[in-house]
Amino acid sequence: MSLDDNMAARIAQLRERMDAACTRAGRPAGSVTLLPVSKTFGPDAIREATALGFTRFGENKTQEIRQKTGDLAELNLQWVMIGHLQTNKAKDAARDVAEVQSLDRLELAHALQRRLETEGREIDVLVQIKTSPEPSKYGLPPESAADFLRTLARDCPALHIQGLMTMAVQSDDTQAVRACFRALRELHDHLKTLAIDGVRLDRLSMGMSGDFEIAIEEGATEVRIGSAIFGARQYPQ
Repeated sequence: MSLDDNMAARIAQLRERMDAACTRAGRPAGSVTLLPVSKTFGPDAIREATALGFTRFGENKTQEIRQKTGDLAELNLQWVMIGHLQTNKAKDAARDVAEVQSLDRLELAHALQRRLETEGREIDVLVQIKTSPEPSKYGLPPESAADFLRTLARDCPALHIQGLMTMAVQSDDTQAVRACFRALRELHDHLKTLAIDGVRLDRLSMGMSGDFEIAIEEGATEVRIGSAIFGARQYPQ
């Protein structure tokens, strides 16, 4: 997709592609949530996106969320942590985020629970599952998911379990990418049959700018999109 200079046009093109993927999968158009990923983009870009109706934004780093929370305080935005969260950053996440989509270990869950109790807050969480063979990818092994969810539901009441998240392998092999998304959906379907008390599995967050159409075809309920909305990222040297 060629990126138009206008964010509204980029989003319109993106939603057309999302709806087409839904149609191919036999799903209703408009049934997949679009989460803008604003990491590395400044307040002006986020203000432009809020003017187009967005109130939730995905970020990778707690320090960037803290900065933007201050810069954009009057907008009352919801920040979604989608990057790997270090346990020593649980305090920052508990203070600033509405949701963590990258929950992948009990140590982090317990740290968040303690900090949320101190803050008097509760947040939504998605459990990140590792479906890619890449060592650089984080996530819980699929075979550990059921026990992990049971422990979360029992020990961490401030964490409201909403579903699962994954990142596909970075590859030009579309079948390898599709296999990652399919593995998450199949795990989700299996876990639903277990009917674990206190666990909602309504959401599957998977798919980014380069692979969201495949993710939707395989069952994503939410896609995390950055560059296809905001344009090419400018990383610091």
